[in-house]
Amino acid sequence: MVHELTRQEARRLAIRAQLLDAERPSFVPEVIEALTVVNIDPTSAIAPSEDHLLWTRLGVSYEHAQLQAAAGSERTAFEYDGMYRAMVDLPLYQAVMRQPLRYEQARQWVADNAGFRRDILDRLRGAGPLRTGEIPDTSSRPWGSTGWTDNRNVTQMLEILTRLGEVAIAGRTGRERHWDLAERVYPAGLPEIPIGEAEWRRDERRLQSLGIARASQTEVPLERMDVRGAGEPAVVEGVPGTWRVDPVGLADLGRPFRGRTALLSPFDRLVFDRARAEALFGFEYVLEMYKPAAKRRWGYFALPILHGDRLVGKLDAKADRKAGLLRVFAIHADIDWPDEVAEAVRAEIGSLADWLGLEVSHPED
Repeated sequence: MVHELTRQEARRLAIRAQLLDAERPSFVPEVIEALTVVNIDPTSAIAPSEDHLLWTRLGVSYEHAQLQAAAGSERTAFEYDGMYRAMVDLPLYQAVMRQPLRYEQARQWVADNAGFRRDILDRLRGAGPLRTGEIPDTSSRPWGSTGWTDNRNVTQMLEILTRLGEVAIAGRTGRERHWDLAERVYPAGLPEIPIGEAEWRRDERRLQSLGIARASQTEVPLERMDVRGAGEPAVVEGVPGTWRVDPVGLADLGRPFRGRTALLSPFDRLVFDRARAEALFGFEYVLEMYKPAAKRRWGYFALPILHGDRLVGKLDAKADRKAGLLRVFAIHADIDWPDEVAEAVRAEIGSLADWLGLEVSHPED
């Protein structure tokens, strides 16, 4: 059976799956488990990505210390491949860690630096957890790259050993990671899941977090957003092609939907697949921080604005911490806003400023 959805139903399915309806969660581990991934990014035009994503779900009660506790002493979350992930999902990633390195360059470089690898593991065993700068570079052959990783040998080896499940990130001080042996960070006695089953279960978990997704698509950066054969097939009114839908979320469509207003990070999973956002929400968006200022339509780090079950515009703002201000440069409305929408957006800007500990400065101020 192929389910037939209106665009509104598809949008509400996606919004609820991402915990962006009126029913807010209460705790950081609850959010990470539901979303499956929380992106880490240092760009702080407003706030670091991971904090912004959690604030949009939890509200002004969220503090960064709660995330630190979840990934630290509580061990309900772990950091892997640029994302915070739920510890209950760790066996699904350990199945990947048991696989050989994907790229020949990395395999050969690690083989050529066997002594360097042992040095790092021995140092962590004796003195870990350690910051990157506390680990000496004893590589015999440097890592070569045309990008920022060129000759960053300690970081590169640590990243690879994390990928192989030998090292793990034990915590952070600010943006700086602390590394330790994986056996001292990850819980013992977790089930060993075959790689095929792990991939299938990760597809299911991804669909649960998205609500609705394509079976296959062009890869997006960071974390894939297609789900292969997970869930059930569906078509969306007015949108070409077929989708896969989460059956639990589908059943929830029978409940009354209560939305809210949210100022989303550009890295938010509701909008990160730009093609999906345009297909389901009619929402056009490009992150313009890499464009020259004169070519930007919406701003350096414009925040997508969610209101109810629609994406209705973008907020061009910046946190000026030295001045103690959340500077609002422009509010771009994609549709004509009734007064109630404008008031809700203004109120949410105020909530964002309160959370950041700043005062709001509007263009007319």
